[in-house]
Amino acid sequence: MKFAVIVFPGSNCDIDMYHAVKDELGCDVEYVWHDEKSLDGFDGILLPGGFSYGDYLRSGAIARFSHVMKEVIKAAEAGKPVLGVCNGFQILLEAGLLPGAMRRNESLKFICRPVQLKVENNQTMFSQGYEQDEVITIPVAHGEGNYYCDEVTLASLKENNQIVFTYHDVNPNGSLSNIAGITNKAGNVLGMMPHPERAVDELIGGADGLKLFQSIVKQWRESHVVNA
Repeated sequence: MKFAVIVFPGSNCDIDMYHAVKDELGCDVEYVWHDEKSLDGFDGILLPGGFSYGDYLRSGAIARFSHVMKEVIKAAEAGKPVLGVCNGFQILLEAGLLPGAMRRNESLKFICRPVQLKVENNQTMFSQGYEQDEVITIPVAHGEGNYYCDEVTLASLKENNQIVFTYHDVNPNGSLSNIAGITNKAGNVLGMMPHPERAVDELIGGADGLKLFQSIVKQWRESHVVNA
């Protein structure tokens, strides 16, 4: 399986994402600059965290119009796994690949620390490596991670089991219904504020995030065996 790590001006977690995939997961991966016009050679798409375009206007608002986003949307529509972390999640929201929006943290302060997440749905291509209701530890690092949507959208997210991760015990940013990560209805696009790529090795404080990447590869391999 070959991954693309999309790099925007201002991305700062692209190297972490690359390391997680290449060195910990053992898969092929390449950096892809934001003005690339094709992602046809990749099986999975990763949008890392950072401050794309300096977070001007609002987080992800400018990156959403990058040339590569047309290809990200195309990949999502083709059923390929698309993961957006932190700023990547914000970009997916701005692009309409996921419902809802991000607001400033309730504290109006940037937060950077490990948090506990609860696995609300382990039946997705991103979460099948976890146990249902498992509590995991993943770090966060954001100033605008306060997820919000209207009541109709929230009801739809719950009805379709699109809420994959919630904050457990303590909600660090005021996110609606403690939401930390959601998928699209098809289940192949995941946006999450916590950084799984920063939790892939016990040497750096924990490896709970590695199962997420392993889940993607497992699903991809199983689907290709079935289709072979």
